[in-house]
This record gives sequence, structure tokens and C-alpha cells, in this order.
Amino acid sequence: MIGTRIAAVGHYQPARVLTNEELEEMVDTSDAWIRSRVGIRTRRIAGPDEPVDELAAHAAAKALASAGIEPAAVDLVVVATSTAIDRSPNTAARLAARLGMVSPATLDLNVVCAGFTHALATADHAVRAGAAERAVVVGADKMSQVADWTDRGTCVLVGDGAGAAVVTADHAGSGGAGIGPVLWGSVPGLGHAVRIEGTPPRFAQEGQSVYRWATTTLPPIARKVCERAGTTPEELAAVVLHQANLRIIEPVAAKLGAVNAVVAKDVVESGNTSAASIPLALSKLVERGEISTGDPVLLFGFGGNLSYAGQVVRCP
Repeated sequence: MIGTRIAAVGHYQPARVLTNEELEEMVDTSDAWIRSRVGIRTRRIAGPDEPVDELAAHAAAKALASAGIEPAAVDLVVVATSTAIDRSPNTAARLAARLGMVSPATLDLNVVCAGFTHALATADHAVRAGAAERAVVVGADKMSQVADWTDRGTCVLVGDGAGAAVVTADHAGSGGAGIGPVLWGSVPGLGHAVRIEGTPPRFAQEGQSVYRWATTTLPPIARKVCERAGTTPEELAAVVLHQANLRIIEPVAAKLGAVNAVVAKDVVESGNTSAASIPLALSKLVERGEISTGDPVLLFGFGGNLSYAGQVVRCP
């Protein structure tokens, strides 16, 4: 039976740093207010000439270079995003063209903040089924272009960026950087709690509803993800949750019981980058050497649509 593995990861962020002090000049807020409520200090903001597919392509190129795989060898590209403006060509196709890929299947997937873990599962299933051999999975969002910069409750959250993973077949079944079974779902009746709606589209959310759902409903689901992978929370080397808000990340991680794990807190310097947040945070942990090859890592996305998806992977 064909297995799968993550061969490498990569990430990209725009150069522009937006600080809390700058936001104080834009809306009725303060550095102390932002830090106390969401834990964010800075975020990266893309320029008008940096579209989502460009962010995605930079991250994908870095991951492919790390994996030692040429773009022409990729036969599947899955991009998770909810902020691409154009419908066609889709973001995955534009990424493929930027990197000189030859004839990959290209698809975009919109599950907002849970997009990357849904996309990773989709690529994992395709490779296991024999429909692809080498896939690039990207989470990329430009949240700054859907932000309401007059709403202090949401504009302080958002950032831009992209993260990528190269998924390959493991015919030997040797384990290594494997991808565990996904556990995914949603709460359709409460999907209105996180929205990107209107013309032009704008991001809005019911913060307290999202906080209560995330901190009470999600920890037992995250434990079930570990069970499906045959791993206990105590065995995890790292926990990479959607980087929504530090005040959500910390209690969810604590209730999970991953007492020996590094808990990713990239939200502090990057803000909420939606689908980009998990691969961005994971790539930084790998780059800094905070986790080692083969370590078990929980990836768990949640948010828009009140959707969730998680899997335990082995660090590349």
C-alpha cells in the first residue's frame, strides 16, 4: 500500500511589518489592548503588487528547493486560500505557471482558516490512491485586502503570508515523515460566526462565539486526531494550531495535554494569516531546529465555516 510523507516545508512573508504602534494611529486601539486580547505584536502586510499567487509561489519554491525536487516533476498542486480575487486562472494554476511546472493538476480549496490541513489531507489521499506521485500543498492568504481597517476588533488580527509542504509517495512504507489520517468536520449552522462577505469582500467575526467554540469543543477533537494516528498527546514533539489568537492557542494546547510539545506561537509576530498560518508556523519551527526529522507533530486547523481538520505528521 502506498504511503505518504512530507519531504520538505517552506514559507514566505512580505517585507512590510505593521506594528501595534502604527495601528494606534489608524484606529482606536493600543499596543497594550492588542497584546492583552490577542497576543499579537506585529504582522506582515503585502503590497498592492504582491498577489496571493506570488506569495504562494515563493513558499512553494522554497519547499521544492529544500526537497530537491524540480517543479517539472510535480503532478498535483493544491492551494488553500480564501482571499484570491480572481476566479480563473485559479491560484494553483498561476503558481504552477510562475514555477514552470509542466502538466500538474491544479486546484484551489477554500476552507478559510482550516484550509491547509484540508488541502494536506486532499493531497495525501490523492497520492495514496495513486492519482499523484509528488504534490505541492500551499496555504496562502492576503488578509490585508479583505480587512476592515476601521474595525479595531478585526483589523488588529490580520497578516499576510504563505507556507508550503511537498508531499511525496512512500512506496517502501518505511514511515519517516508520514501523514496520519485526517479528522475533519464543521458546524454549518454556526458558519456565520466567521465571514468574508460583500462587495468588496470584508472579514468579520463574532469573536466571543468563536472563542467559546474553539476553547471548549476543539480540545477533545484534537485528542481524537492523536488517537487516529496511534499517538498520545504526551508523545507529541510539537503542536501547530491555526494561529488565530494567542488567547485561543494557549488554552486549547493546555487542554489537549501535550505537556512535552513545543507549541507554535507564530501569531505573535505574524498575526492571523488564515490558511497560511499552520504551514508558516511549522516551517519556522523546522528552520529554527526546534523539532527534528521524524518527530510527531499535530497540525490542527479551525475557524471559517466553523470547520476543522487535523492530522499528526512526522517532521521532515
